[in-house]
Amino acid sequence: MQRRRFMGLTAAGAAAAAISPALAACGTGSGGSGQVTLKVVAADYGDSSANSSQKYWDKLAQAFEAKHKDIKVDVTILSWTEIDKRLGEMVKKGEAPDIAQIGAYADFAAEGKLYRADQMLSIPTQAGFIDSIARAGEVKRVAYGLPFVSSARLFFYNKGLFDQAGITSVPETWTELKEAAVQLKAIGVKIPYGLPLGPEEGQGEALMWLLGGGGGYSDSNGSYTIDSTQNIKTLEWLRDELVAKGLTGPDTPARTNRQDIFDAFTRGEVGMLNGHPTLMQQADGHGIKYGTAPLPGRDEKSTSTLGVADWIMAFKQNGNRRQAGLFLDFLYDRKNVLDFTTQYDLLPVTTKASEEMRKEAQYKRLWKFLDELGTAQFYPVDKTSWATVNQNLKNKIGAAVAKGGDPAGVLSEVQREADAMESAAS
Repeated sequence: MQRRRFMGLTAAGAAAAAISPALAACGTGSGGSGQVTLKVVAADYGDSSANSSQKYWDKLAQAFEAKHKDIKVDVTILSWTEIDKRLGEMVKKGEAPDIAQIGAYADFAAEGKLYRADQMLSIPTQAGFIDSIARAGEVKRVAYGLPFVSSARLFFYNKGLFDQAGITSVPETWTELKEAAVQLKAIGVKIPYGLPLGPEEGQGEALMWLLGGGGGYSDSNGSYTIDSTQNIKTLEWLRDELVAKGLTGPDTPARTNRQDIFDAFTRGEVGMLNGHPTLMQQADGHGIKYGTAPLPGRDEKSTSTLGVADWIMAFKQNGNRRQAGLFLDFLYDRKNVLDFTTQYDLLPVTTKASEEMRKEAQYKRLWKFLDELGTAQFYPVDKTSWATVNQNLKNKIGAAVAKGGDPAGVLSEVQREADAMESAAS
């Protein structure tokens, strides 16, 4: 589901059903007159049959086939709870699709299974991606992962609760956030600030705070900086100034998941939290009056926020480089990009589609997210070690800010494991 995907619930480690007969033959099909059939596997961003992604892909395939009579496109849609595992099984059996749209690409790139972007795409398509997102698709400065959709995070606050608590300005610093949380607690707000550091997406919430403290998970050279001094100080502040003072609600952050906090926000129980565009739909549906703003930082507004992207890649196995490139060029046409992103309140990954979205008043509530996307920081998805590091952070980061928690110890442990994997891979 789209809602769960952009909160980090990919299929890593999920149980999956056996591969269906339709997927068992993902090699190139052929028809008369040298016709080629592109096999495409993509994730479902809908949460019901009414808004399933299958409708988008079917329409896209039909329009493409009308222009390219010698190419057929066969699209299979899988849920986020199974697509990573199912695709891995297909590749392992030598039955890779021509194109796959999932949440990560680095493992396949490292194994030499993918085409480079410049081997497939036209120059205008290659140049059309938003820079900050495109760079996240590079392995050693070579693009293998093509961004498909993106999302950025903003600071959300409940306007009604702010008014009741007498809070007249939106917090821009951590000190101001803490002061607002104290005022909210004083009027009985159950969760003044929602801090979901549980296993659903603890690594995402943590990264937003680390960025606000001048840190992050990696540096400009791509090296892990998980146990940096800035990161340790950030988690110590959270432990001592928010959690210890009862400003994050009655539940421990290590057991609090993002969807729990989102649901509580729609019930009017949360004063402030970090969220993505889907939260607007949920809040609107429950009549919550809310505002959005850039994330607060240690001494001023944070200069960066978390960006999340999903990826498309093209496999070499079937040899359909030219046909895959034509289809991907078509996919990244401005209209086709907007048709998909606007259906799910996501952000486009191309400059032209973003510019178009800014011109249309109907998308005005997404403009702040677009503003943040240009400087957003993405997970180090170019690293084959990231999947394991990501899981370690999810499992351990919440304990670092609990009463008696040891931020330095937790971060150092994750850093050591990350360094060991990087050494083994080099």
